[in-house]
Amino acid sequence: MVLANGASSNVSNDAVSALLLIKADIIDPMDRLGDWKLPGNGVKNHLVHCNWTGVWCNSNGAVEKLDLSYMNLSGRITDDIQQLHGLTVLNLCCNGFSSSLPKSIYSLTFLMSFDVSQNNFIGAFPVGLGMARGLKIVNASSSVPLAYKNLQNLKFLGLSGNNLSGHIPSELGQLKSLESIILGYNAFEGEIPAEFGYLTNLQYLDLAVGSLSGRIPAELGRLKQLNTIFLYKNNFEGDIPREIGNCSSLVFLDLSENQLFGKIPAELGYLKNLQLLNVMSNQLTGHIPTELGELTKIEVLELWNNSLSGPLPANLGRNTPLQWLDVSSNSLSGEIPSSLCDSDNLTKLILFNNAFSGPIPFGLSTCLSLVRVRMQNNLISGTIPSGLGKLEKLQRLELANNSLSGDIPGNIALSISLTFIDLSQNSFQSSLPSSILSIPNLQSFMASDNNLEGQIPDQFQESPSLTVLDLSTNHLTGSIPASIASCQKMVTLNLQNNLFTGEIPSAIAMMPTLAILDLSKNSLTGTVPQNFGSSPALEAVNISYNKLEGPLPTSGVLRTINLDDVAGNPGLCGGVLPPCSHSYAITSSKRQNVHIKHIIAGWLVGISVLLSIGTAVLYGRWLYNRWYLNSGCFEAQFKVESGEWPWRMSAFQRIGFTSSDILACIKESNVIGMGATGIVYKAELQRPHSIVAVKKLWASQADIETGSANDLLAEVNLLGRLRHRNIVRLLGYLHNDSDVMILYEYMRNGSLEYGYTLKVDEKSDVYSFGVVLMELLLGKRPVDPEFGESMNIVEWIRGKVRNKDALEESLDADVGAQCKLVQEEMLLVLRIALLCTAKLPKDRPSMRDVITMLGEAKPRRKSISNNGSNYYNNKEKPIFSTSPVAGLLY
Repeated sequence: MVLANGASSNVSNDAVSALLLIKADIIDPMDRLGDWKLPGNGVKNHLVHCNWTGVWCNSNGAVEKLDLSYMNLSGRITDDIQQLHGLTVLNLCCNGFSSSLPKSIYSLTFLMSFDVSQNNFIGAFPVGLGMARGLKIVNASSSVPLAYKNLQNLKFLGLSGNNLSGHIPSELGQLKSLESIILGYNAFEGEIPAEFGYLTNLQYLDLAVGSLSGRIPAELGRLKQLNTIFLYKNNFEGDIPREIGNCSSLVFLDLSENQLFGKIPAELGYLKNLQLLNVMSNQLTGHIPTELGELTKIEVLELWNNSLSGPLPANLGRNTPLQWLDVSSNSLSGEIPSSLCDSDNLTKLILFNNAFSGPIPFGLSTCLSLVRVRMQNNLISGTIPSGLGKLEKLQRLELANNSLSGDIPGNIALSISLTFIDLSQNSFQSSLPSSILSIPNLQSFMASDNNLEGQIPDQFQESPSLTVLDLSTNHLTGSIPASIASCQKMVTLNLQNNLFTGEIPSAIAMMPTLAILDLSKNSLTGTVPQNFGSSPALEAVNISYNKLEGPLPTSGVLRTINLDDVAGNPGLCGGVLPPCSHSYAITSSKRQNVHIKHIIAGWLVGISVLLSIGTAVLYGRWLYNRWYLNSGCFEAQFKVESGEWPWRMSAFQRIGFTSSDILACIKESNVIGMGATGIVYKAELQRPHSIVAVKKLWASQADIETGSANDLLAEVNLLGRLRHRNIVRLLGYLHNDSDVMILYEYMRNGSLEYGYTLKVDEKSDVYSFGVVLMELLLGKRPVDPEFGESMNIVEWIRGKVRNKDALEESLDADVGAQCKLVQEEMLLVLRIALLCTAKLPKDRPSMRDVITMLGEAKPRRKSISNNGSNYYNNKEKPIFSTSPVAGLLY
């Protein structure tokens, strides 16, 4: 089309006017469209707009392409866009538009590409867009619906991630040019239109994560160009159509998490290009077709959580690049094929919860690519291949509950990659390899319920990562190595039901993270270490059925220990047990006198040494006190005997106010809340100007006299060292007589706020963390008028636990709860928050357990990319798969 100069100028003027009018209604906080303006020198240039950001013109100055994608724009697109008559490409992708689309878009009849994805457009879709007969690409993912039959040149249709409902229109089967259909992550119901079988150019079909049902149409077998079928997480039922075997170009086939039943069709073995086959979590029965063993390009085969039986195909893995095999939780039997790692590509071999028998194939011991081997809960026999532990990439080895015997190979101890070993419930008859607990990255070692003998290797100084050690129900002898206490990350130590002798090492009780300790059913002697009561993290102790004697400590976890956990020790007394007898006290006194004589003798020998270092000790104490006070820690220098508690503030960071500033605000006019534990005041500080919430806690004189105040002071010192991403800093605390106040700052939604606390220990900190999680997930404060009178956020959300819809609706939509995947992840974290805020403290997990659960609270995400190449490269572990704390969540 050729235009005279005048006409060309008019076209340009119309375009300039239209663009400036469009800009006027766009919110552009980053000034990305800052060059959309007329020159200030008055010089007229009819092509000036062609150099503006995101604008492309033809030679006459008509705008052909408008690309405003990824510019952080919002506001609205006005009807002035209709003046850009020659527009062929319109891309508004990935911004924050939240208005309706202009109806005038229908007049852009030259459009070939239309992308309004990743926005928040509302209202009806422009009904006349079908007049653009040349339209080839329409991408409205996360935005608006589309259902037109007139777009005969359309190649790409992307509508994923909406709330689209109803049936998928069968008219889409008339769009013969379609190559990609992405309608997943919606709420479509009903069946897949059989008319899709007419889309002979279709290459990519993604209808995953929806509410589709009925049978998978056999007509899909006509699509020779189809390379990807994603139908996972719907409600499809019936058989897998054998006609799918005719899709000769198929590379990725995922039908998982449906209600499919019947057998896996042998015709799938004809798909010579197939790299991924996933039919896990259905109701499939029968044998695995031997033809699947002939798939020469198969990389990922997931058949787990069905009711399949019989053996694995004998040729599986032979001359194929098999990387991932998961057939767990079926009823499979027979021996494990020796060919699984013939191509040295196998990374994950997951066979647990079946009835496999025979030996572990020796070929696995030379499979250098292996990362995970999970074969627990089978009937596997024989020995562990000697080279299995030397594999450089192997991280997880799970062989529990089988019939394995013989020795635990010593070369397992040579591994530098293993983090998890579970050999429990087998028939191993050997001692533990001398350095097996020194594997540098080892976190969990479990070998309970075997016939292990000998002593525990005393190598714990070299176990920096060990968190779980379970050697229960064996025949281990000797004393418990005191070096176990060097495991600074140990959470669970279970040595029950062995033949251990000697005393309980007192250092064990002071391990900083040890939460569960079971030493029951051994032959341990001596007294229970007094420091058990002051252990920082200990939650559960079982020392029953030993030969322990003497008084049971009465502090810490032992104060309320269950009688069953100390039973079977006739010599124990006191505490929760009957009081120690007078005769025992006399005997103890005699023993003590003898012991004192030995001490005196030793003291006389060493008195000269003590005198020589006395000065150094006193000097060191002086240095310690000076450092401790200068670093802001508070020493309890109170005259408790006289009841005097002077006002004092101890700051853990530099602050700009004093105790007097706070005290001036403690008056009735500043009261903002009152509860069972105290009154909350609002304190407005002038220099620097800030607002602090102060809680004045009630305590009785009895608390002071019984030493409760001293406990509080120790806990405040702990608070001063507390660091958490939600708690910015502890400001300090005030006390006077029976009043105690603690202040802290924390971050919420990017802004600094203030709060208060009273008592910080392992359990109360977990509860507070759970409340913080709820605030973030629900977008509400701990107390909100919506909850009703005398109701807090914990009680409010507990009332919705049994109603899944109500629980989902409670999530904060502003942080992504409208997206199904994000919602799934938020619900997982909410489950953790509910555990943290359990009514009974003993039912709450430790912070270490919480960290473990948060790390595993990841929904399994699957790719919806055009080529599917990253489908399994980024696949997450199953939710809460094999964590030691997984039981807490179910």
